[in-house]
Amino acid sequence: MINSSIRRIAGRPKTCTFVQADNGVTYIEFAPLKEIDFITHGFSTRLGGVSSGIYKSMNLTFNLSDNPCHVKRNFELMGEALKIKPEHMVYSKQTHTTNVLKVDKHHLGMGITKERTFDNIDGLVTNIPGLCLVTSFADCIPVVIVDKKNHCIASVHSGWKGTVGNISKNAVELMKQEFNSDVKDMTALIGPGICPSCYEVGSDVAEQFIRRYTPEEQQQIVLKGAFPDKYQLDLTSANIYNLIHAGIDHANIFVSDICTCCNSDILFSHRATQGKRGILCMFVCIKEQIV
Repeated sequence: MINSSIRRIAGRPKTCTFVQADNGVTYIEFAPLKEIDFITHGFSTRLGGVSSGIYKSMNLTFNLSDNPCHVKRNFELMGEALKIKPEHMVYSKQTHTTNVLKVDKHHLGMGITKERTFDNIDGLVTNIPGLCLVTSFADCIPVVIVDKKNHCIASVHSGWKGTVGNISKNAVELMKQEFNSDVKDMTALIGPGICPSCYEVGSDVAEQFIRRYTPEEQQQIVLKGAFPDKYQLDLTSANIYNLIHAGIDHANIFVSDICTCCNSDILFSHRATQGKRGILCMFVCIKEQIV
């Protein structure tokens, strides 16, 4: 029912499927990740949680004024849906940086069941089976990178600042450094975020992208807006180029066909609600239980 009512981005291959778990939680699966047999993943929606008001219902952040008990329960419900315990999750601490952190068993539960020992981290990498990387979104761009040979993963929050700074490249470089990864073995998914039709920016932001990308790339990324000094910014295209510049083969980069802003009844969108919203999360984990 939900899949048929979703507004999808024209011209993009269908990669997203909405799944309803037995406990009523609805989340998104991505075909390119589902085909990787050692990965468990899911991207949350607004559906199936216990929060109310502007946070209705699956709000997944403790940083807003939602009841912390509701947020805790929402993480438990998402964990039940994905068969991942909250104490086996590690939640990034996002401040629109390009910082990426390697996490291991020492970090289990941080940001959800216990306090973090890190700050200003917008991307996470790991090779620990059973450790679930959690990153949060409400229009910014999720990027997941999987090394299919060495079985390691990255999850990245790429807003406009992280995109122009190429946080994805930092994740790739950290995977190479820590896990001996090779870009030829990497698959990347760019998840649901705001589409260029919904994302108007001023010349101050547009100029940073113009400086960062080639004239040919700019034609896809920075589009003239309807008003003077306004532009429509295509963060997905920018992130595709970022991953290509990091060395990943274009054929191994996949994109979501869902815009958060166009579907703000089902997905939290900062732009659509003028900031009155909760938070979505990407969950990605190497299978096998931590012992």
